[in-house]
Amino acid sequence: MAATPETGADGAGDVAGLLRSLTLEQKVALLDGTDFWRTEAISDADVPSIMLTDGPHGLRKQRTGGDHLGLADSVPATCFPTAAGLAATWNEELLHEVGAALGAECRAEDVAVLLGPGVNMKRSPLCGRNFEYFAEDPLLAGRLAAALVRGVQSRGVGTSVKHFAVNNQETDRLTVSAEVDERTLREIYLPAFEHVVREARPWTVMCSYNRINGVHAAENRWLLTELLREEWGFDGLVVSDWGAVGDRAASLRAGLDLEMPSSGGAGSAVVLAALRAGELDERDVDAAAERVLRLVRRATTELPAADGFDAAEHRALAERAAVESAVLLKNDDDVLPLDPPRTRVAVLGEFARTPRYQGAGSSQVVPTQLDDALGALRGAGFAALEFAPGYEVEAEAADPELIAEAVERAAAAEVAVLFLGLPPSAESEGYDREHLSLPEPQLRLLREVAAVNERVVVVLAGGSVVTVAEWERHAQAVLHGWLPGQAGGRALAALLTGAANPSGRLAETIPVRLAHGPATGAFPGEHGSVRYGEALLIGYRWYDAHELPVSHEFGAGLSYTTFEQSDLAVEVVEDGPDPRVVVSLTVTNTGARAGQEVVQLYVADPRCSVSRPEQELKAFAKVALEPGAETRVVLELDRRAFAFWHTPLGRWVVEGGEFELRAAASSRDVRLTSTIRLAGEPVTDPLTPRSELGAWLDHPVAGELLREALAASPMAELAADPQHAMMLRPFPADRITRFPGVPLTVEQLERWAETANTAQR
Repeated sequence: MAATPETGADGAGDVAGLLRSLTLEQKVALLDGTDFWRTEAISDADVPSIMLTDGPHGLRKQRTGGDHLGLADSVPATCFPTAAGLAATWNEELLHEVGAALGAECRAEDVAVLLGPGVNMKRSPLCGRNFEYFAEDPLLAGRLAAALVRGVQSRGVGTSVKHFAVNNQETDRLTVSAEVDERTLREIYLPAFEHVVREARPWTVMCSYNRINGVHAAENRWLLTELLREEWGFDGLVVSDWGAVGDRAASLRAGLDLEMPSSGGAGSAVVLAALRAGELDERDVDAAAERVLRLVRRATTELPAADGFDAAEHRALAERAAVESAVLLKNDDDVLPLDPPRTRVAVLGEFARTPRYQGAGSSQVVPTQLDDALGALRGAGFAALEFAPGYEVEAEAADPELIAEAVERAAAAEVAVLFLGLPPSAESEGYDREHLSLPEPQLRLLREVAAVNERVVVVLAGGSVVTVAEWERHAQAVLHGWLPGQAGGRALAALLTGAANPSGRLAETIPVRLAHGPATGAFPGEHGSVRYGEALLIGYRWYDAHELPVSHEFGAGLSYTTFEQSDLAVEVVEDGPDPRVVVSLTVTNTGARAGQEVVQLYVADPRCSVSRPEQELKAFAKVALEPGAETRVVLELDRRAFAFWHTPLGRWVVEGGEFELRAAASSRDVRLTSTIRLAGEPVTDPLTPRSELGAWLDHPVAGELLREALAASPMAELAADPQHAMMLRPFPADRITRFPGVPLTVEQLERWAETANTAQR
């Protein structure tokens, strides 16, 4: 049976027959791991064990006999930039290439499933695991993650999209309940998962640790079965995060197939006891066991040959990804790029020679090699280059001798390049950050260097944003390198010297201060729950809605060249409840260097029956252009670009009216606009006898029925008077049936509501 590399082949007929041949005990055993990383084998049924292991920015396969938590002694693998950096590339083709490389390395190491990518939203910049997540915007995160998933699975290796769902903090992550309304879930915290599931068909989805509105994700049937499988059409396996299962019987009923790591038989015992007690149906076991068998079949049946991989080729890809990840935030007086043969430079900061290239926790990769920026810059041919460490990475207090040495080097140089950033202890899986500031020893170094040298370049390292407002004035240029992976040193040197042109764009807002953020006062919660009171307004949506200044906005990033957007054209190809709109514009490289521009398309709905963000990213494209060249960029908007989740109706709706389309270089750098009118669909809330009288009167079907019934009563005259109507309209309709002289019953309202709601559906 031939396999389709990106989706796998499940051999459905063979699997069904194999399932029937297994005993109940064997089927139950399949639902538990056999150790920390492997599934259970059934040797007498020819069911092999397969390996699932960590990613997502590099293979982290633990050697045999490692520690019990599975965090140490991994085989060497290419370490790519973490998701925070990859997101800044805004480049789906590049993400597919990275995914394909990851898949090839997994195949070479006989790994069946790479545990990633993580697509949770960056609700707060304090989340300790933000380095593993893509963006504050669901469309950007979903499209990039889908590209990565397709790349990995093109090599016959599965992925595990995580952490499903609403895992936006590390504090109390195993127990906290994220309290989120349904519309916010549907529009912000679920769309990235939905896009990956529908468009990339991941082999597995990993449930998160936390509770969602009081129910653990592992035991949430609405999440794992009704939404994921029945609504989105997911046909793969749901695996627990490692240690996420509390009640195995409840999680199995909810739709969680595989518990990892091995429970040592405890999970199987619970399932068997629940079956005997009638608390579980054997059909639940069969469904989960069949999914495990299908996963095993996908991983072992006629997949691309595991021919190894070219480590040098993957290192080059890692460098290219690191180059495109970096975001040039500031470049006053074109201090960058540097001209090495004509420049005496002081390279300052321990991070220049001891790179911070990945995050801490379960995603730590042992790189095949590791480049540092200092070594790369020393080979760039500068007229003179001096180095001083300036600080100790984890020090809480400045070292006067280290600073004095660095200041001396800076005073003698034409340009001082400072490598600053977050120490490894500042961000990790397992705990959240306490603030957004750089360490004080680094800030003191910057201040003192700036006092003796006016040409200061800051290169930032870290998996999340830091506030720059307090110190950015001391630097002529700021380049954010994120956590750039093993080739980050060479990539940063290429960007600083002009061998490469920055093309990264921010995937998260850099606020002026933490207190301006949307989750302030509601992060990380209290007494076991965290309330998502900002609702839809996370990231740029919040800063736009409150007209707050930001240091650097979502989508921002500079280049060594310039671009122009022109000739915006918009065509409404299809209208009505399922619209399709095609937007095209010309992008021109108006500078003297080759470069890449990211065209961003935002949609605004200025008049709507519900509250909507000021604007939302709905399409983007990255284009490469030679100096003076131009290209036509075409972006397509489907129904979801204009729809909102209508909670009473329980579906997406497109409300007719005007929409503004904004072609931009960032969320606050809009270049071109166009307004269109869409017919949409007539939308009214479903009625019940307890709906307000005003809703009944305004309803196109029920309103006429109600007015006819009231026509001969005093209520009709009151409802027709504007002043009295203002008092009557808020009354629930069933209450006016009690008023004297009102010829109306609750039973009539129930019949009319059914008629009206049927017409609306």
